[in-house]
Amino acid sequence: MAEHTSSSITIDATPAEVMGVISDFARYPEWTGEVKETEVLEKDDQGRALQVRLVLDAGAIKDDHVLAYTWTGDDKVSWTLVKSQMMRALDGSYALKPVAGGERTEVTYQLTVDVKIPMLGMIKRKAEKVIIDRALAGLKKRVESGPKA
Repeated sequence: MAEHTSSSITIDATPAEVMGVISDFARYPEWTGEVKETEVLEKDDQGRALQVRLVLDAGAIKDDHVLAYTWTGDDKVSWTLVKSQMMRALDGSYALKPVAGGERTEVTYQLTVDVKIPMLGMIKRKAEKVIIDRALAGLKKRVESGPKA
């Protein structure tokens, strides 16, 4: 099994509000930092993205790739790499758990990155950690500063 990196953060919003931001791929460049461009290629019958093209610039990792998304209820989304110029794997998930009576949400982000070029495991883990920490901080800021549903 591939090694992965994960981290959690608590956001002052309901799980539905958090998932609303996570599922709004068009706005990722506004808050993620690393994602510079997005394009939803395919949606399910509920309007949720099934395949998304993302242009990523995360310092050591720059790529134009397509991810396939799987939605599990209203509290988890996971993704796997479909195609990439630079990566062999980019698998991850956001899992949401209500806390404090549902008015706050614990978000756990898990990520596995495997690049095609040789890279030490500790450097890959560091890149994953940077991506996760920036994404969680950006998500928290975006959700907490946005309009309440």
